[in-house]
Amino acid sequence: MEKLVINVSEVKSNIVKQVLHGLGIDIDGYATIPKGNYKKKLLSTSVWSDEDLKSIEDGRKLFDKFKAEEW
Repeated sequence: MEKLVINVSEVKSNIVKQVLHGLGIDIDGYATIPKGNYKKKLLSTSVWSDEDLKSIEDGRKLFDKFKAEEW
């Protein structure tokens, strides 16, 4: 196995690591989330009902009508 050193700007470092990892290249210090755990986390994400969202929206509307008291 060969070792390759490249200089990449900080801004594009993460995307370059993702591309190289996708091509099957091992990168020191780059860890991805195992697909099995990622899928389990997505499946355990809660879902809000329309009723839950309605109470949040009602609260937002009331907050928009709130006027600060003048001294």
